[in-house]
Amino acid sequence: MLTEGLNMQSWKPITIKELNSEIENGLKQMTRVQLDYWQRISIKPEKWVEKEFGKEGGGFWVIAIISDLVLWYNDIEEGFNISNFSTYGEISGYKAEEDELQWSINKLQRHRNN
Repeated sequence: MLTEGLNMQSWKPITIKELNSEIENGLKQMTRVQLDYWQRISIKPEKWVEKEFGKEGGGFWVIAIISDLVLWYNDIEEGFNISNFSTYGEISGYKAEEDELQWSINKLQRHRNN
């Protein structure tokens, strides 16, 4: 996990252009089923608050919402994560999965099917 020993002085938050590039790379790896699911849950990226590590970069980019879950990009760990939320605009818990987008979509689909 990068947050252990991370020098936050040298870390810079991801830009929207860089985030869109990460998303595009993930979309290229998706199956038709994954892409269809993505189309139903994705949102225009929004910065959401996360109280543990999100202060430094002004929050984290949320890119999809389904029920009480958000899919967001952790630019400290450089990966996509799934977290709960109870208040719109606030990620309930920090995650450090370092997943690629298509892996997170699979996790969300499995969660939905359980």
